[in-house]
Amino acid sequence: MMAHSYSRVLGTGSYLPRIRITNQTLAERLAQYGIETNDEWIVARTGIHSRYFSTPEQATSDLALIAARRALEAARMDLQAIELIIVATSTPDFVFPSTACLVQDKLGIRNGSAAFDVQAVCSGFVYALAVADGLIRGGTYRNALVMGAETFSRLLDFKDRTTCVLFGDGAGAVVLTASDYPGLLASALHADGSYAHILCAPGNVNGGIVQGSALLHMDGPAVFKLAVNVLEKVAREALAKANMSADQIDWLIPHQANIRIMRGTCRKLGLPLERMVVTLGEHGNTSAASIPLALDVAVRDGRVKAGDRILIEGVGGGFTWGAAIICM
Repeated sequence: MMAHSYSRVLGTGSYLPRIRITNQTLAERLAQYGIETNDEWIVARTGIHSRYFSTPEQATSDLALIAARRALEAARMDLQAIELIIVATSTPDFVFPSTACLVQDKLGIRNGSAAFDVQAVCSGFVYALAVADGLIRGGTYRNALVMGAETFSRLLDFKDRTTCVLFGDGAGAVVLTASDYPGLLASALHADGSYAHILCAPGNVNGGIVQGSALLHMDGPAVFKLAVNVLEKVAREALAKANMSADQIDWLIPHQANIRIMRGTCRKLGLPLERMVVTLGEHGNTSAASIPLALDVAVRDGRVKAGDRILIEGVGGGFTWGAAIICM
């Protein structure tokens, strides 16, 4: 297969599960454990008003499936033309097989396409996109389906108000295709495992029993300090690789983690806040799903148009971080 200069986004899609959890609903749930919180406290610290939780029967692959179908429909691409499927997730259906293999089956793709998961937590979609881009540019594949999907509500400790108020479930997807026209212009990926302890779910399965804790643990102040430091740097690194300056960016679509982190990065890059896509208030932090979810929202409401230059960036447990520049 011939190598191409770029991979290009042909279509986007997203999905939020049916159960909308407002801050008031969450406060009532925490009150059952004698923990006090309220809408004002949550909004002031995070910018989040609500989030969506999956129903008990919904798996991560089910959320990814709907987002994938919507992206494929937008791209007007035949299912069997997809040669590569990547799902970024920290909440897979099973230990194995991969969620990507399950999505492949549920879509009915029977062409032997490659399928695998990427685990970089909240940076996962940026990582997955960069991997797909490299495989397309190198000529290994022509068409790829790249998703971020999470059911983070199942990792939450509802006795810890500092973390359980932050996260929600959802999925986002993009269809990438080989192109000689500018698409994904540049990406930058990094990790530092010495910070693993500040954001983790430190459990594993041994003999059918969970050892350690399978619930999310986060040192909020440490995560905040590291995030604001690395996000500006990786954004400028990606811009430099694309031979661009920040003022050439039409839209900033950051990982939707905390409104203070997002605004801080926007200001450091010298971008007006009006050029940042924000879905955090309604969606909460959907980890690897947050960037493709926000991208799809902005595409479908008409803000993001063909030819717009977008900077995406994320930071998550690992510790991982990354950024990419996309011409739509």
